[in-house]
Amino acid sequence: MGRGRVELKRIENKINRQVTFAKRRNGLLKKAYELSVLCDAEVALIIFSTRGKLYEFCSCTSGMVKTLERYQKCSYGAVEVNKPSKELEQSSYREYLKLKARFESLQRTQRNLLGEDLGPLNTKDLEQLERQLDSSLKHVRSTKTQFMLDQLSDLQNKEQMLVETNRGLAMKLEEINSRNQYRQWDDGEQSMQYDTQNAHSQGFFQPLECNPTLQIGTDYRYHHVAQDQLNATTQAQQVNGFIPGWML
Repeated sequence: MGRGRVELKRIENKINRQVTFAKRRNGLLKKAYELSVLCDAEVALIIFSTRGKLYEFCSCTSGMVKTLERYQKCSYGAVEVNKPSKELEQSSYREYLKLKARFESLQRTQRNLLGEDLGPLNTKDLEQLERQLDSSLKHVRSTKTQFMLDQLSDLQNKEQMLVETNRGLAMKLEEINSRNQYRQWDDGEQSMQYDTQNAHSQGFFQPLECNPTLQIGTDYRYHHVAQDQLNATTQAQQVNGFIPGWML
């Protein structure tokens, strides 16, 4: 019973992949050697592993470099690589002329957009330039308007945040003021109670002693008797040579 056909796809197992690479690499190098010997062919084989290791075989006695140069001459890129220096200079000069013409065209267009060097332009060119300026102006105005709207939206959001912050601070301030007023009222009430108690303890509210003989009125008899007593006292003092201080 023969071997089945192996499906060509990447081997997922790392160990199996490495083993298969080693076996098939050796087989490929052997086949290249057999081909060069049996058919007298110049064979060059280059292999790089997944780790970057180089494996090569060359049947040419002069080495791999000669074979690669021969390959380069026969490949399609040989014309570009082996161009004479004069042809390379001409190609570079043509590329320079293209870039120079493009640069001058851009400079001329820029001057035309700034309103300069409009003399060489015909009516069609001027109309195209006008349409281009109108389109550019509309685009600039649209961008400016959008920028201003964005700024206005940001300012409105900031204003809303500041209003909410101010409202919160006002509520806190009102709460603090109400607490302070309540404390002042409570302290004042306690002080009044303390003063009242202190006054009672020190006797500030003791009753006054009044002369029970004091009489207030307009009794004629009492007034006559008092006047006689006052005259008698005055005469006795004058006889003794003493004048009261309140009489001077």
